[in-house]
Amino acid sequence: MKNKIIGVILCVALLITCFTATLYVRQEQGRVHQHLTAAEKADCTDHGSDVFCTHLPLVQIKTDEDIPGKPVYNKKKHSHERTTAADGSDRIMSTVKITDHDKTNNHLDDEPTIESEATIHVHGNSSRYFDKLGYKIKLLNSDGSNNDQPVMGMAAHSEWILHGPYLDKTLIRNYMWYNIGGEIMSYAPNVRFCEVFINGEYEGVYVMTETITAGKDGARLPLSVSKKDNTYSGYLLRMDRTSERDINNFTKYAYRTNAIEGINIEYPGPTNLTPELVTSITKDFSAFEKSIYSYDFDNGEYGFKRTIDIDSFVDYFIINEFTCNYDAGAFSTYIYKGNDAKFHMCIWDFNNACDNYQEQAIKPDDFRLINTTWFWMLTKNDEFTHRIIQRYRDLRKTVLSDEYLEQYIDDTLDYLGDAVDRNFERWGYSFDNDELLTPKERNLHSHEAAVAQLKSFIKERAEFLDENIDVLAQYSAESRIKKFVENAN
Repeated sequence: MKNKIIGVILCVALLITCFTATLYVRQEQGRVHQHLTAAEKADCTDHGSDVFCTHLPLVQIKTDEDIPGKPVYNKKKHSHERTTAADGSDRIMSTVKITDHDKTNNHLDDEPTIESEATIHVHGNSSRYFDKLGYKIKLLNSDGSNNDQPVMGMAAHSEWILHGPYLDKTLIRNYMWYNIGGEIMSYAPNVRFCEVFINGEYEGVYVMTETITAGKDGARLPLSVSKKDNTYSGYLLRMDRTSERDINNFTKYAYRTNAIEGINIEYPGPTNLTPELVTSITKDFSAFEKSIYSYDFDNGEYGFKRTIDIDSFVDYFIINEFTCNYDAGAFSTYIYKGNDAKFHMCIWDFNNACDNYQEQAIKPDDFRLINTTWFWMLTKNDEFTHRIIQRYRDLRKTVLSDEYLEQYIDDTLDYLGDAVDRNFERWGYSFDNDELLTPKERNLHSHEAAVAQLKSFIKERAEFLDENIDVLAQYSAESRIKKFVENAN
């Protein structure tokens, strides 16, 4: 009897150990929300108020010349060119120091956590026309090789984007939706808030963001390439306003979009992208797109079900429709073929989301992605539209619920704390600019007003979708799609 009791105790202990280990692994593999996981830091008492002191990670960048990539305006105040470095290149060398203490605040003269040489240039399309610029940095070793570093606790890599919220006066759109997207999809770029100095000048609150590319040891996307053998396990494409047009994609020929120039191959990058690989990727992606626009598009043997990760496309549709992020599917659009031989979507850029477009107001009572690129055909399949509807209903109970989103905004802003005030000491004059958004009455004149607008839009959008999400089923109704499937088996 005694041995039986001991045996039971050992079994229970083993189960507890296994459960704890499993829980730990899940936590380690889960999404890190900086504002929820960062340790609370005590106020510094060993220096005066004239010393810069922040609880956020601190980034210092030093350059010997102006960072290239800014717009060059002609006499008519039009810009078709960008500034370059003194030697004519589109990027320059810099030194990057990152200070990120776990338990204490960060100061300009602290020993940096990471210090590296790096190339840097201005990043973005429309955002490069703002006073507060975004930057792309690539960390390098002294011999010019990539210097992969675990920046602010994110998986080690050499390529990073410093997104500078300017048009988004809440400061939190990209941080918020990348993180929520990361709870919904298998991958979304990881992000961390930080404060930035360039050549000793304070530049405000930024969002350090993973670039969408391949990574090692589970970081970023599971893609690989062999230049020697001209083979790949997967590839990454970007569709945008400007493009080197590595691929003239079939979507454009199908007249589903006329805004894009083409599609870039983002991975493999230029160093490993041979003409043979370009041809192979072009043929492979063209076959996918042609199948989408064929009569067999929803055929189990020949159609999209064989070639795409359906959950990825469903979630991408929901996140971008929920936020009315209508650049998706045309601009800043990333699609990749993973090592599972299926296509996946990856979210990017929510700076304009939730009625923050410069050119026009976005009403919360509409559907638009149904007319965008591949979704124009996918939503003609009843299984796809019903999966969107059910998935939306499920997410409204968790990370898209009113309570979760409201609390997320409040908690994020509580975490930013006095960094918000410092940011607008630098950029507060943007509240006086009534030319940023059209029409001018959309422009907001305080951070509080911007936060209220974001909350209000989310609430109205959710109410509309709750009442109308089932309308999506009509786009796959038999009577509506007859001409697209009449020859299908």
